[in-house]
Amino acid sequence: MTQDILTICYLIASITFILGLKMLSNPASARKGNSVAALGMSIAILGTIFLYKNDETGEYLNNYAWIFGGLIIGGIIGTLAAKKVQMTAMPEMVSLFNGMGGACAALISLVEFNHLAAETTVVISHSKVLIIVVGLIIGSVSFAGSMIAWGKLNGRVKDLSFKGQNILNLLVLALALVLGAYLVMQPHHSLLLYVILLLSLLYGIFFVLPIGGADMPVVISLLNSFTGVAAACGGFLYNNKVMLTGGILVGAAGTLLTILMCKAMNRSLKNVLIGSFGGNNTAVSSGATSQGHYKEISLSDTAMVMSYASKVMIVPGYGLAVAQAQHSCHELEKILTEKGVEVRYAIHPVAGRMPGHMNVLLAEADVNYEKLLEMEQANEEFSTTDVVLILGANDVVNPAAKTDPASPIYGMPILDVELAKTVIVNKRSMKPGYAGIENELFFKPKTSMLFGDAKKVLQDLCAEIKNT
Repeated sequence: MTQDILTICYLIASITFILGLKMLSNPASARKGNSVAALGMSIAILGTIFLYKNDETGEYLNNYAWIFGGLIIGGIIGTLAAKKVQMTAMPEMVSLFNGMGGACAALISLVEFNHLAAETTVVISHSKVLIIVVGLIIGSVSFAGSMIAWGKLNGRVKDLSFKGQNILNLLVLALALVLGAYLVMQPHHSLLLYVILLLSLLYGIFFVLPIGGADMPVVISLLNSFTGVAAACGGFLYNNKVMLTGGILVGAAGTLLTILMCKAMNRSLKNVLIGSFGGNNTAVSSGATSQGHYKEISLSDTAMVMSYASKVMIVPGYGLAVAQAQHSCHELEKILTEKGVEVRYAIHPVAGRMPGHMNVLLAEADVNYEKLLEMEQANEEFSTTDVVLILGANDVVNPAAKTDPASPIYGMPILDVELAKTVIVNKRSMKPGYAGIENELFFKPKTSMLFGDAKKVLQDLCAEIKNT
């Protein structure tokens, strides 16, 4: 009877995962979808704790002190971390949490293999060992890679590449896979499991180290799919339907998002992983001396131009997140709208440091989602736009992606902001963007530079426009 109830709990949880994921596709229902999926997970966890019965011993779980101790400690840490994290640090938190999921999957594999090895009277199933090895390799790669991504996003880990690195990476991965296949056939060589663990961790580290910041959104979504697949392996291992469903959903969603990201950058996944786009490159132009001269615009002139415009397009970038300026940006939008100006936002798929970073940032400031235009829609609107205000975006508006075959971002679709009548760029300085290359847009005749912290500039701009 209790097992039937547990099955129903798992079924309900699986349905809520699917419904929650569907609701996440729409900003209006995203928060509710997150709550629905969390409720389903709570049902699955509590059902497992109180209703799961071991088929071999017929015993229920009874180590409640350890279980609830872990839940309480983890819940407190997770809640405090989520409440305190700044929007600028959201990408590294996503990487950190994703890495913890990979670590859990790897630990499950280690525990289960040791459990199998201890059962000397039982013939070890090769298929079960295969699942254990696959979960260990993918989970370890996800954990190590996510930790490096976390370090790179917060500036503690620098890009590192050296000659022959790709060959070394492939050799490490191949060795881990060969040893894994041997262990599946000869499962009594338990020491090999720890060698495979070490090789997988090394591969995860070297896999992410050379990849530059401009490719971080792709890497994060890829590592997220790895964690999902590793969790699905745990579902196979325990014959747990809800764990399997959740892992498959995460793995599939992460894979599809990775493909969409690569498409948005007009690059193959292979090129992202071995091309080191956005990392250290020596092809950085020398700056204004080679591009020409840029011109600045005053705050009062900016206010005047925007106040008398018919249509303004705002292009948010990582600089907006760094300055915590999303609320000031929304305030500017409201002031201009009251003056009869049509205001929209142009969102590039890989702007920021994680998939959907700008969408999340603006949603926090209660910006109407209907005002957010995807790249294709925005590019159709720029030719009829009076003023484009670029807030901290750099590489996603760089014309070199279309005009300079020698540029590392050549071929990447960009926002065609130069089609607008006037382009105003807010930056702290003329330093290159995260891809490490100069932006020729800044030296175009229609472009003016408005230097300063985005939040302070927007606050002053709002005050200036009110007085215009």
